[in-house]
Amino acid sequence: MSLSRTEALPRRGGWRIAMPSALTIAAYQVALLVVLLAAWEVAVSLGWMAVYLYGRPSGVIAKAWTLILSGELLRDAALTAWEAIAGFLIGTFLGSAAGLVLWLFPTGAAVLRPYMIALNGLPKIALAPLIIVWFGIGLGSKIAIAAIITFIVALITAQQGAKEVDADLVKLMRSLGAGRVRTWRTVIVPGAMPWIVSAFRLNVGFALIGAVVGEYIASKEGLGYMIYYAGVLYDLNAVWVGIAALMGVALAMYGVIDVIERRLRP
Repeated sequence: MSLSRTEALPRRGGWRIAMPSALTIAAYQVALLVVLLAAWEVAVSLGWMAVYLYGRPSGVIAKAWTLILSGELLRDAALTAWEAIAGFLIGTFLGSAAGLVLWLFPTGAAVLRPYMIALNGLPKIALAPLIIVWFGIGLGSKIAIAAIITFIVALITAQQGAKEVDADLVKLMRSLGAGRVRTWRTVIVPGAMPWIVSAFRLNVGFALIGAVVGEYIASKEGLGYMIYYAGVLYDLNAVWVGIAALMGVALAMYGVIDVIERRLRP
């Protein structure tokens, strides 16, 4: 029997937990946000929090409305989203492909491993000045920073996922006479897909970091520039607007990845 409002989940000892519906959970999430914002507003109004240090929700909403009417918020959000998405696509897909291909060349993977570890441990922000010099202060440098950051994460994750595929399946393919390339195509790539999707989720944040860092260093538009410039002017309401816009972009990207995961799961 299906449950329209809740779903019953089994537990040990015969107990069952009623899982709220998606609509109920969404209502709880909205209620939690409203409570937090209301508490913030009250704390500022009563003087418990200094408005010049924390801003206030009413001021943030008013600032957001002003930036929306002027078109600045949409323009900056669209630019940062484009930089992050382009860098994400380039870095994630090239890194995932390279990580999977390394399974075919174990000697090459062993040779490259210390370099991959070193590059992964390197704070990618340290590369930003070089990338600005190489690619200029335009759109290309922000995309390049996001692509480099996401590339190494996808590379290492895909390679590890390929290594974690069930060894018995690989042996079975060999016993059936399948070559290395066919085994890679039919077993390794599908088996590593959960790891690759996990890298997709990680790289949403890394791609946005790359785009925002590039805008911090050299830009006159974008959410990173908005946040930096507003911080210099101590306009904390504008800073919160930029942060909220970045969170919105991240949520939208996560939503797209959820759709991709559902399509890749079979």
